[in-house]
Amino acid sequence: MALLITQKCINCDMCDPECPNEAIVMGDSIYEIDPDRCTECKGHYDKPTCQSVCPITNCIITDPNHVETDDELLEKFVTLQGLA
Repeated sequence: MALLITQKCINCDMCDPECPNEAIVMGDSIYEIDPDRCTECKGHYDKPTCQSVCPITNCIITDPNHVETDDELLEKFVTLQGLA
């Protein structure tokens, strides 16, 4: 699954620079995650760095509209890194 930033976001700028896939961008009012670029940090780290640095509890959650298996996330990682 890709991740989703909820309306709890306070635009603290902590998550954006931590994303290894450049999936986080400033939206109209809060940061947003591009599901086509989000791998939940699979291939990079053990857990999503955006969730690790976010100061707001449950602000960044699993996106129920973009369900992916670990294998699919790793395949996306390979493609994004140009390793395929």
